Amino acid sequence: MRVPIAHGEGCYFADEATIAQLKAKNQILWQYVNAQGELTDAANPNGSLQNIAGICNDRRNVAGLMPHPERASEGLLGSADGRLIFESLIHALESKIVAKAA
Repeated sequence: MRVPIAHGEGCYFADEATIAQLKAKNQILWQYVNAQGELTDAANPNGSLQNIAGICNDRRNVAGLMPHPERASEGLLGSADGRLIFESLIHALESKIVAKAA
């Protein structure tokens, strides 16, 4: 997925305990990778620890990410890859509503 970024100097950082907790609780949602899906230094545009591009909170109901999927949400913008992020959020919310109703 190719999603534009609008920074260069910003990066995610945290102490080792926080990074370990994020990993243990599967809270790292997005990471910068190369075209083969590999975490590499070259794929990391800003030096974020663990190539982190986005995380979520403990309850998994708030997410933050550095790339800008809204800038790649339609072919007219040059890419619709960012739309996948929004569609996945809608799907997750719909699934949660259906599960709650059952």
